[in-house]
Amino acid sequence: MPAHFLVHLPDAIDFETAAATMLKGLTAQYLLRRTFHVEAGHTILVHAAAGGGGLILTQWAKQLGATVIGTVGSPEKAELAHQNGCDDVIDYRKDDFAARVKEVTKGEGCHVVYDGVGNATFPGSLDCLRPFGYFVSFGSASGPIPPFDIMLLAEKGSLFATWPVLTMHLAKREDVLAMSHDLFEVVCERRGEDPNPCAYARNRGGRSAT
Repeated sequence: MPAHFLVHLPDAIDFETAAATMLKGLTAQYLLRRTFHVEAGHTILVHAAAGGGGLILTQWAKQLGATVIGTVGSPEKAELAHQNGCDDVIDYRKDDFAARVKEVTKGEGCHVVYDGVGNATFPGSLDCLRPFGYFVSFGSASGPIPPFDIMLLAEKGSLFATWPVLTMHLAKREDVLAMSHDLFEVVCERRGEDPNPCAYARNRGGRSAT
């Protein structure tokens, strides 16, 4: 493993937690803090909210003060999504998720949609957005999104659409450090640990992980 990707672990985070957290956690970091900067008061939609990535996105977004709507594919997954912070959960196998989002948001729509599903949820995801909202695609669990006329974004409300990838965000060493530090602070806070030691640990050295 190139030294470029090595990061120091805070004392409060063991190797097992780091190994289970890094890939999906760093993905959540660039989605929530870089692709669209989620803040308190934002309303977001997370597809596949009960999946590994969806659960991290939901918990982190709630910690930032956002209202989170999640889609799932079963009652069991709906319960899991609720337990991890979703304010509203939609079973897309039973309901028209775009119509339900409009109902839940009183017609306003979401500031951003995080879509790791792909073909099955596009272009319905666009209908969940308010004007100037962000459609963020980061996966294709149901197959790739087919080519579409870019004018569709104008017709749906002057929307933004993007497909960012983790490798680009980790291309610079300083970004690897900054993103992992941000992730570790959130993990510390959710565990009830003082987040400050996380910052100190990066500067003083310590155990390394990738």
